[in-house]
Amino acid sequence: MSTDEVEAAIEAGIEDCEATVTTPRAPDPDHEDAHFAAVVVSPAFEGKSLVQQHELVYDAVGDAMTREVHALEIKTYTPEEYEEHGE
Repeated sequence: MSTDEVEAAIEAGIEDCEATVTTPRAPDPDHEDAHFAAVVVSPAFEGKSLVQQHELVYDAVGDAMTREVHALEIKTYTPEEYEEHGE
């Protein structure tokens, strides 16, 4: 799975979402870049705990989490939080 495919899955699965997905470390050819990092911004995170926010992201990636994605580092923000604290 490519970073673009992970981004597309997250954006399709979470309303009004903007995702940026990268590979945070040197690719491991045995795992085909299976380690990803995602920064996800959406108003859907408003009022949800960090665990609930991350569950939304994992749900959006779906079955790929058990097959094509070995690890996914997640940072979630509401649009307001991203304005104040985002990268």
